[in-house]
Amino acid sequence: MAADQTVHGVPPSLSAKVVGSFAYLTVRDRLPTILTKVIDTIHRNKHKFFEEYGEEGIEAEKQTISLLSKLRNELQTDKPILAVTDGLQDTESWNQYLQRHQRLQGDEASVSWFKSPWLYVECYMYRRIQEALWHNPPISDYDYFNEGKTQGFFESQQAVMTLCTYLENINKSMAELSKNQLLEHFNKLLQVSLWGNKCDLSISAGQDNSQKLSPIDSLSSLQPFILVDGSNMVWSTLQRPGQPGKTTAGRVDVVLDNAGFELVTDLVFADFLVSSGLVREVHFHGKSFPWFVSDVTAKDFQWTIRQTMAANHKWMSKSGVQWQSYLKEGVWSYHDHPFWTQPHEFCDMAADAPDLYATLQGADLVLFKGDLNYRKLTGDREWDHTVSFGTALRGFGPAPLCALRTLKANVQVGLQQGQGEKLTSQESDWMTSGKYAVIQFYSPKSEQ
Repeated sequence: MAADQTVHGVPPSLSAKVVGSFAYLTVRDRLPTILTKVIDTIHRNKHKFFEEYGEEGIEAEKQTISLLSKLRNELQTDKPILAVTDGLQDTESWNQYLQRHQRLQGDEASVSWFKSPWLYVECYMYRRIQEALWHNPPISDYDYFNEGKTQGFFESQQAVMTLCTYLENINKSMAELSKNQLLEHFNKLLQVSLWGNKCDLSISAGQDNSQKLSPIDSLSSLQPFILVDGSNMVWSTLQRPGQPGKTTAGRVDVVLDNAGFELVTDLVFADFLVSSGLVREVHFHGKSFPWFVSDVTAKDFQWTIRQTMAANHKWMSKSGVQWQSYLKEGVWSYHDHPFWTQPHEFCDMAADAPDLYATLQGADLVLFKGDLNYRKLTGDREWDHTVSFGTALRGFGPAPLCALRTLKANVQVGLQQGQGEKLTSQESDWMTSGKYAVIQFYSPKSEQ
């Protein structure tokens, strides 16, 4: 892991050290707001804990809130980062990561909320929230972000119905589709999955961020805001994977981001890939505990499919039934791994989670959804905008991969000369507003 100075051409990590930067404003304002909302949510649910667990539930609620209030104070007063103490399977890995940073800085006190890499401290906050719950059974399994995720799903119902109807219409005419028509549907559903990423509750600090417009109708007006579009490379990867004699990809892996509407866009796209014969199986990767406010956990994944099945809308419930049968037949599968809820850049994966790296190597294509995955792909560093995506990946390339991301953090690579400067002169917040997006492809076989 590189120290905080530029080493071997690797720029420093984005950090709240830079007063006024997006990282600084996130750590100063957004993270305490999220923590306060978690505290409020747990407090509001104390009657539920009492009903379920009696006095023990009330005591757990009190103790959890006390730990979270202490955490908020540590954050706001820039205290040193502390070791994780709950003894879960990832505890040692988190503490080794902290020790590495302490060695690099040469001083324990300098590994603190405002002085350390933004990616690290933001991930660390979510891990400490989990620790506070874990120390307080019987409410250890409580999902403090669940309300926002379910609300986002229900408030996007109209858009979900539109999407499932669109999918049904494709499926009805699938046998007659020419290759060009198939490509057109592929591009549309890829873009719907891309723009579904706007619905991110960690960026809005938990405010309503649901999808109310028709996701298909808005695509052409959004097209000019895609800064890098590698969709043709994604399409050709699905056309001719490595093995000779194969005409379609065996497996696509989707590293998920948000629950709610975005997850539905991912499921619809995955359904299309399978039903069109472009792909034989899809592996979904989610988080093993509540993370970054709206990220998908196994419970969210299963709940979304159940809700879709139960919908009072013919094509929506038909889609849900189809998805459930994909899971039952093993055409689709859901996986989580502790690495996804750790602070590591993905270039560390081969060394720190070799089993996960080997899993991804089995895919013909890996789609990385959303902003946090992009930050981890590129190390969340101060890269020049014109540095190639392949360079910023720093050796990470288990399989051909594509980042589908709307921009909500100030890191972006792979742009044309002058493109970033032009955007900055027009809109100073272009990297953080969620208005722009990329479909950014990289293949380890041939740097694109």
